[in-house]
Amino acid sequence: MFGFEALDLARFQFAFTVIFHIVFPAFSIGLASYLAVLNGLHLITGREAYMRVFNYWKTIFAVGFGMGVVSGIVMSYQFGTNWAVFSDKTGPVLGPMLGYEVLSAFFLEAGFLGVMLFGRERVGPKLHFLATAMVALGTFFSAFWILSVNSWMQTPAGYTLNEAGQFVPENWLEVIFNPSFPYRLVHMLLASYLTTALVVGAVGAWHVLRDRSNDSARLMLSMSVWMLLFTAPLQILAGDAHGLNTLEHQPAKVAAMEGHYEGHPEGGAPLILFGIPDDEAETVHYAVEIPYLSSLILTHDLTSPLKGLKDFPKEDRPPAEIVFWSFRVMVALGFAMLFLGLWGTWARMRGRLYDSPLLHKAQILMGPAGFVSVVAGWITTEVGRQPFTVYGLLRTAESASPIDTPAVASSLIAFVVVYFAVFGAGTFYMLRLMGKAPECASDDDIEGPLVGLAPTTPVTGHVPAGE
Repeated sequence: MFGFEALDLARFQFAFTVIFHIVFPAFSIGLASYLAVLNGLHLITGREAYMRVFNYWKTIFAVGFGMGVVSGIVMSYQFGTNWAVFSDKTGPVLGPMLGYEVLSAFFLEAGFLGVMLFGRERVGPKLHFLATAMVALGTFFSAFWILSVNSWMQTPAGYTLNEAGQFVPENWLEVIFNPSFPYRLVHMLLASYLTTALVVGAVGAWHVLRDRSNDSARLMLSMSVWMLLFTAPLQILAGDAHGLNTLEHQPAKVAAMEGHYEGHPEGGAPLILFGIPDDEAETVHYAVEIPYLSSLILTHDLTSPLKGLKDFPKEDRPPAEIVFWSFRVMVALGFAMLFLGLWGTWARMRGRLYDSPLLHKAQILMGPAGFVSVVAGWITTEVGRQPFTVYGLLRTAESASPIDTPAVASSLIAFVVVYFAVFGAGTFYMLRLMGKAPECASDDDIEGPLVGLAPTTPVTGHVPAGE
């Protein structure tokens, strides 16, 4: 089909479906935790503003959660059709962990989701909060097991190979808590919280621009700024630690991310800010560099040696032309999130958080940035692992099913059509829900000063408790 082989189409199909899938769990993980925080704050303070925001987002969460579950089912389908050899070789290791995800995550989520959505009047506030917390815990367990599976593929540990060439668990603790797992888990959880904070802030800013007195929208805006302020710096630190771990276990990936074709055995590697990587010519054209900075960032030492792509056989190198740019998109958006959090905090200190249209428009513009960053990070991780499915041990070309090109092409076309129709409609519905103004305080609300309406003091920047 158009010069593509079955392997090419199988890889594209998996990439297409994963990109659609990954944005929904990233949003669900963060939003479930946000709903638990809102429910807990309402239980502690008794302020109805928190419950109004909770009710606004719980329906959006339900739609996004449903689309995440449906899009995830397709992944197991592809393991059986397009990647049967991979499933056979890694099944003894990955199969049980995927089963543990169902047992720990889906059972919690499915068991308590209905109570969270519809049971508040039936079970009471305390049990309703417990149900919300259990749903959030379920999303955490889902991330835990999926990231453990993916991390094992990146840094395999705790296994032996049997006579059939299958990976067999030898030490489950080493399998689950493989060398890169803690870094990936923290990195993904923080990315999910940032993604949710940006969406919540964008929706709050959208409605504040239209009605500055809407206390629910102001609460969304305020909580989003707090989350960005604390989480964005943590994500940058977590990314740095993750980079050091990747340099230790996957140096070829780091070389592709940095655009280093030449090695630097004596240190002093420059940071290539921009340029055009060329894998064929093994160089970065029009490179804009900062001397020594790459060595300082990657090793925290100007003299530590760094390998380049030329230090690895050509058949073992990831495509730098893709990884170089996806990495820069992720990093640039991460610093943009930090800047947005600092900007919002500065506006809060000046008493202008709800009276700064330029800030609100920037928040709306940054609304999708978390999703873009998550996808860019996934591309960096997965394309950077190539040409292996299990890093250094099982090649992608050796993992595919013996299937004809037309069969893969037909399923790919079907996926593209169905995904754009179903998930396009679901996303459109979620945007419509977000476009509806959240409920405001009524004259009967006697719970005390509402968070969204409480003024800040221009001189001190003081914010009442809860904001």
